[in-house]
Amino acid sequence: MSSELLQHINYPSDLRKLSPDQLPKLAQELRDFVINIVATKEGHLGASLGVIELTIALHYVFNTPNDLLVWDVGHQAYPHKILTGRKDIFHTNRQLNGISGFPKRSESDYDTFGVGHSSTSISAILGMAIASRLKGKKTTQHIAVIGDASIASGMAFEGLNHAGVTDTNILVVLNDNAIGIDPSVGALKEYLTKAKVGFKPKAYNIIEALQFNYFGPIDGHDLPMLLKTFEELKSIDGPKLLHVITTKGKGLKQAEENQVTYHAPGKFDASTGDLISKDNTGLPPKFQDVFGHTILELARKNPKIVGITPAMPTGSSLKYMMEEMPDRAFDVGIAEQHAVTLAAGMASQGLIPFCTIYSTFLQRAYDQVIHDVALQNLAVIFCIDRAGLVGEDGATHHGVFDIAYLNCIPNMIIAAPKDEIELRHLLHTVSLGVNNPIAIRYPRGRGHITNWKIPMQKLEIGKAYQISNGLKIAIISTGTIAHNVTQAIAAIEEKISHYHFCFIKPIDTTLVKQILNKYTTIITVEDGIIKGGFGSSIVDYANQSDSNSNIITLGVPDQFIHHGTVNELHDICGISAKKIEKTIQSLL
Repeated sequence: MSSELLQHINYPSDLRKLSPDQLPKLAQELRDFVINIVATKEGHLGASLGVIELTIALHYVFNTPNDLLVWDVGHQAYPHKILTGRKDIFHTNRQLNGISGFPKRSESDYDTFGVGHSSTSISAILGMAIASRLKGKKTTQHIAVIGDASIASGMAFEGLNHAGVTDTNILVVLNDNAIGIDPSVGALKEYLTKAKVGFKPKAYNIIEALQFNYFGPIDGHDLPMLLKTFEELKSIDGPKLLHVITTKGKGLKQAEENQVTYHAPGKFDASTGDLISKDNTGLPPKFQDVFGHTILELARKNPKIVGITPAMPTGSSLKYMMEEMPDRAFDVGIAEQHAVTLAAGMASQGLIPFCTIYSTFLQRAYDQVIHDVALQNLAVIFCIDRAGLVGEDGATHHGVFDIAYLNCIPNMIIAAPKDEIELRHLLHTVSLGVNNPIAIRYPRGRGHITNWKIPMQKLEIGKAYQISNGLKIAIISTGTIAHNVTQAIAAIEEKISHYHFCFIKPIDTTLVKQILNKYTTIITVEDGIIKGGFGSSIVDYANQSDSNSNIITLGVPDQFIHHGTVNELHDICGISAKKIEKTIQSLL
């Protein structure tokens, strides 16, 4: 791979020494660099390939980091990282103790704002622009790059609405590629499509209504046009929006043609672009697929069942129901708050809504969970995917807070199945009707059971059970972390009692009382934050019961956990099989 230009570029100050006619060659070298690293190290590919030229133009024209640049979501920021001092360590991207896969303020002065969730960039850049004005920095430029899927979110419009009535010097670059992770949806997407084919007055009107100056649309891969446009916009005061058309996966044929798969494709052949096939024969399914196939199976029998996802039909596997029952399964775009209240509205009319949403994204709709669902005691079923530590995506994506933030909400039921079969039983149970909202949390990735399509059974809500019997120590776990506990116990000669609590709330107080009366040493294990989590509920009950048992709570400590493999992070948090075994041995 030739990189005669890129090898000399470590910071934007180096980039600006090049002549404009050298930039297309640099773009190709940068594109090749991203492809070659991600092919072996994995990560987010398509979004970054789509902004190569845009990234070069922004850092070439604007005086970063003095001019402030925010990347929305952040999975499109690999070229930005490479050009801002992290080229030589980019191979550590998303690995334990390596650089983050998303912009991170503590990592670089060029990362002006930490991002990982969508639609925050406009509010953030407006806050920075107001700060610059108050500090008398009149020449500082403020740029936010946001995708067409992200700008449809309510928070983005809140930022636009405020920015339009300020005199701040901000530029919103709308990176329009018609896809987030899955294809963009909604009326705004249709609106932008019309602007792309030349219906400029309509696009002009919606942006002008928010008191922004609208420019574009322009080709986001045309470097001379980007340079010319950015130079012109530097001298125009007030809020501005530049509509840029890009192709996700640009420069890699397979990534352009299969944009969903190549968003984060895993390992692939850098020279051909072909995915490196994995032999999944005989492997257990992904939890998301167990959910996706099971809800479709249930929906075929029950016409009241509907499915909702905020922009994650593939990631959640609601796509199976959407394909077969498009009138009963809905992708609402990156709009978590809307998704939750939409589900509440459906539940109020007797439907059975399954709102499938990643744990980290449900945080964004916390008020709606409390006010619109729980307060009204509406039977919304939250299927919380990516619960627990998710690995390489790091702190912005770990689903470690949901137990704690849901545990304190009245009327809420919380369940965490230990395997695929129990997940199916839970989905079946709630499809028969429940009197409260319920959250069912399950992890990213594959489980441990291959023969999971067995007849579904109705579970007793709030009931826990014993897995193994011993004399000295009792371990109480919830969710799939039970597998780590089982492995740890198997490595110990002495018999250890193990109890599985599928239901975190309501907790099986009858069984907890029996455990407290029988054992003086109890260990709780969870893959969520310890503060306010499952273990805290056991401790609270023990305190109310005047128990003398010594209770040790294992889980995610009171700090943000960064990126690494799930096994590495379990080890760091003390909840890997090895670390659980060590804790048990220390108590025997």
